[in-house]
Amino acid sequence: MTEVRRSVTVAATPDRAFEVFVAKFGDWWPLSTHHIGTADAATAVIEPFEGGRWFERGVDGSECDWGAVLAYDPPARLLLSWHLDGGWSYDPDPSRASEVELTFEPSGDTTVVTLVHRHFDRHATDGDRIAERVAAEGGWGDLLQRFAAVV
Repeated sequence: MTEVRRSVTVAATPDRAFEVFVAKFGDWWPLSTHHIGTADAATAVIEPFEGGRWFERGVDGSECDWGAVLAYDPPARLLLSWHLDGGWSYDPDPSRASEVELTFEPSGDTTVVTLVHRHFDRHATDGDRIAERVAAEGGWGDLLQRFAAVV
């Protein structure tokens, strides 16, 4: 599998959809099941600028990086590096990170949000496993539905 592609149409402008995805990321992300820290997750954050971090903050204040913001172009595009390996541990080497790209395309009174997770081959190990898991139930398709419900 070379990429996982999912999309959702939301009843909002691209500006609003982009804002909810980034600024309210911790409000719709399923923190109880999708976190890697040793502490329970309090929130998840996408810093709103190129070079920013994508991470979770635990209830104890600890932080666990997931990746970085590679491109930040509101309200059209967001590109994130995915530094989690097949065991859901953080790998700091950017050359071994896949990418998650989101585009926000206006369509009448709605916005089509498309997510493409690609470059699984860059992971040192388990790239195929990562692709399978993000494509499966509980993966990107379900996560975009959660996002859509908040928008």
